[in-house]
Amino acid sequence: MNKRIQGGFTLIELVVVVTILGILAAFAIPRFTSLEGQARLASTQALAGSVRSGAALAHAVWLAQNDPSSTSVIMEGQPITMTFGYPDATAIEGTLIEHAGFKLATAGSSAVFTKESTAGAPIPNCFVTYTPPAAANEAPQVVATTGGC
Repeated sequence: MNKRIQGGFTLIELVVVVTILGILAAFAIPRFTSLEGQARLASTQALAGSVRSGAALAHAVWLAQNDPSSTSVIMEGQPITMTFGYPDATAIEGTLIEHAGFKLATAGSSAVFTKESTAGAPIPNCFVTYTPPAAANEAPQVVATTGGC
């Protein structure tokens, strides 16, 4: 008695599996491609929050010194130059622990953190701008521009 035992999948089973994988790929790939833009948007908004927090912490240290004429504070062993009780544009970077993925440039009295692509090129309309107060008893402005993220 010659009995042949066959193993493997039939052609129908393979076609069904390939069809199911194709359908899943058609719906899953567009979802994953939009995640990159959402990640850039979230990191830009997170940096804006970090800049606000850093400015507020530096202001709190400045207030704790109880010397309104003081033009600098020490944060984490680093001197931070102050303007009207808040970090100036050249010193705001010192209040942040990290801003990886963003390139800092000072434009006039403002600091601009521009989001960079994985290749290192700046992404247009995806940046955070910090502007110190122009007068006493004013707060700094932190604006997240996310139109191009």
